[in-house]
Amino acid sequence: MTQTKIEQALEVMKTHGFKYTKKREAIITYLVKKNRYVSARDVYEFMNTEYKGVSYDTIYRNLNDLETLKLLETTDLNGEKKFRFRCCTKVDHHHHFICTVCGKTKEIHMCPMDFFKEQLNGCQIEGHRFEILGRCEDCC
Repeated sequence: MTQTKIEQALEVMKTHGFKYTKKREAIITYLVKKNRYVSARDVYEFMNTEYKGVSYDTIYRNLNDLETLKLLETTDLNGEKKFRFRCCTKVDHHHHFICTVCGKTKEIHMCPMDFFKEQLNGCQIEGHRFEILGRCEDCC
């Protein structure tokens, strides 16, 4: 399953005109295996063990490219942008529980906006974010 996600992501990149590189594959593989939100610094530290001298700017640029292609989801935790691999197949609208200790995420397949829409009659909602932060069962 992990290999399939990696191959799908590489195919999406190729379809959008991005060249295949071992570094890009390594970034995607790292994110798929982590399966949680990680910082650009986390990715950089991993990549620097695999590819000595890789620049932080290169990592950040690649993460932003992957986000633009909708291969990554992002969130802001503790004032820092974090990245998480998202499945390449159609992903329904969802939200997350995020463990504040280990970073593990769980998808929540309901949206509280249904409740708020009733209270905001006449307003035009342009977007929203909803995340639940806490400790997962392993970190309690």
